[in-house]
Amino acid sequence: MSSRPQFARFRPRLIDTLSDYNRERFFRDIGAGVTVGIVALPLAMAFAIASGLKPEAGLWTAIIAGFLISLLGGSAVQIGGPAGAFIVIVYGILERYGLANLLIATACAGVVLFLLGLFKLGTLVRYVPVSIVVGFTNGIAMLILISQLRDWFGLRIQKMPADMFSQLTTLASNAHTFNPYAFGLGVLCLAGLFAWPLLLRGDSRLGQMVQQVFGRVLEARAIQLGSRLPGPIVALVTLSLVSWLFSFPVETIGTRFGGIPQGLPAFELPAFSWETVKQLVTPTVTIALLGAIESLLCARVADQVSSQPRHDPNQELMAQGIANIVAPFFGGMPATGTIARTVTNVRSGASSPVAGIVHALTLLAVVLLLAPLAVHVPLSVLAGILLFVAWNMGEWREFTPYRLRHFSRHYRLLMLGTFFLTVVFDLTVAVQAGVVLACALFIRRMNTLFTVEMVSMQPPVITYRLYGALFFGAAARLHETVLAVERAPRGMTVVLDAMYLICIDATGLDALRQLHKAVLSRDGVMRIESLQPQPREEIERSGFAEELANGWAAPN
Repeated sequence: MSSRPQFARFRPRLIDTLSDYNRERFFRDIGAGVTVGIVALPLAMAFAIASGLKPEAGLWTAIIAGFLISLLGGSAVQIGGPAGAFIVIVYGILERYGLANLLIATACAGVVLFLLGLFKLGTLVRYVPVSIVVGFTNGIAMLILISQLRDWFGLRIQKMPADMFSQLTTLASNAHTFNPYAFGLGVLCLAGLFAWPLLLRGDSRLGQMVQQVFGRVLEARAIQLGSRLPGPIVALVTLSLVSWLFSFPVETIGTRFGGIPQGLPAFELPAFSWETVKQLVTPTVTIALLGAIESLLCARVADQVSSQPRHDPNQELMAQGIANIVAPFFGGMPATGTIARTVTNVRSGASSPVAGIVHALTLLAVVLLLAPLAVHVPLSVLAGILLFVAWNMGEWREFTPYRLRHFSRHYRLLMLGTFFLTVVFDLTVAVQAGVVLACALFIRRMNTLFTVEMVSMQPPVITYRLYGALFFGAAARLHETVLAVERAPRGMTVVLDAMYLICIDATGLDALRQLHKAVLSRDGVMRIESLQPQPREEIERSGFAEELANGWAAPN
């Protein structure tokens, strides 16, 4: 039998979806792609600015990475690009290692993601406990909320620190620079984003009020069609126009960054060396870990809301890897699957990766044609958009006392612990600690499931029955049986009924050996009966069957 590793097949979902593609689906995908491209425009700029990068870094990431993820990915409808979950991570890496090293770490993370998919490890991400995912997602959302307070309040702060406590201290010490104009624009943006979806519902109070006020001028259908415009782009355009017309004294993309270059980005290779790569192991792992979790979680959401075939996790990771390898060479930031844009894509009628490709091309056209207008966008409006994203990103209901009472202590410990570690330290520490704690709690629970029961004691035979899994976390439970055998009369026969023993590992085998030695020390014999396939195979392969000699039960 060959020991050659089995690699995942590289087959983008686009190939399968085009086999029965038709004109109707093509036009639906174009409509969905244009819609998502418009939605992605303000988000891409906002994510980049919040991460400490220039707005064009987010735009080109959405264009290049979004194109490659749709072209090569394993999902029919997932949209890739910069994500809110990366804001805190990228900002921290940028502050500590610098821009060049951020680009190198992103490319190295892309290699890791590709290898995860190539070696069929995409399914492992599904085993991350839900409590950990909820904990770090809410933690990241909280950090995004805090990071946007500077621009929302219009505070004059040259550089924000990376950690939460320093950020809060800096915000408090500069509270006297509060700008009411910036704050007002941010409040209007936030309120508008919450209210905008209600316009779609004719049965909502707000929707009825709008139709009553404007019904004489506009048809109800026109109001409904207008309300289907993406809320973020409406807020971006209208509030930027208001700010420009009234010359509000607020910071804009133009005053902070000088605008967005109107042209294609240049291909550049950052200074690269093996010594640099070794220093970037932690940020590389952080980006790869977060990218994998976010991408596959997003793909699972897409499977739930879409009627398209389920995604291929390994192909999706390989596509994410390629996108993150390529994007940094054009000044891009880390990219992953984005839930909000993916859901928008599905609800807009997308049926294939063509919609994601159109979304990238739409962004490209907007950047090439309308980039000069971005100088008028107030940063407080982008902050309002990100506050809205962070609010929707967090599952805040899970933290209410009512909900917490319905969870087990293990679930609460994992969720709240991961949330606390994410906010106070960083995502890598939180997820690593969360996974270790989850494993420890799992071992503890499995330990309680293994039991040894004495069924009968009719000299010279003692019969014990084994239940559960005899593994390293439960092997100590055999110690009491060993002590009991050592106190038993000499010449006894110890029978182990293993009908309910589901599995055993090396430590469990060692525990059985210790029991066998105790039996032999009392001149007795040990037999194991009614073994299940996995324990039988382990005992035979280890040579323990030969040690038992006459006490080994023949296969049933």
